[in-house]
Amino acid sequence: MILQTSVNIRPARIEDSGFIVESQLQMAMETEQMSLDKGSISEGVKAVFNDNSKGFYIIAEANNLQVGCLLITPEWSDWRNAWVWWIQSVYVKQDFRKLGVFGTMYDYIKTMVIMRNDVSGIRLYVDKTNQSAMNVYCRVGMNGEHYSTFEWMK
Repeated sequence: MILQTSVNIRPARIEDSGFIVESQLQMAMETEQMSLDKGSISEGVKAVFNDNSKGFYIIAEANNLQVGCLLITPEWSDWRNAWVWWIQSVYVKQDFRKLGVFGTMYDYIKTMVIMRNDVSGIRLYVDKTNQSAMNVYCRVGMNGEHYSTFEWMK
């Protein structure tokens, strides 16, 4: 049984890389039944820590454990003359879901955006079949009514 406690959000440190990598492996398997290459993910996570223009991670902690993480990547908007922050690589440990961990991470990021003049908003993308995630995003005040995302991947 998990004891309910407050959730602390903080910027990730390089020492959190192992947790972030394992979270991404788990998320890919849970959401898309995809087995990703751990070495590639490890290098990708390291690249973010080595080059802050790629973005930054935040970590959620509860009960002295790392329980969630997400990545913020910046996109320049010429329409707004400001950055838009994309939320990516969201993961919350299964035992801590439905306890407000994502909402707390989202509030942390939203507060950062509100306090900065060079960032105009927050976006994310979600698999259309992930109804649970879409419900969470609606609960925190986001909507998916404006854009659809198209992609081509090599």
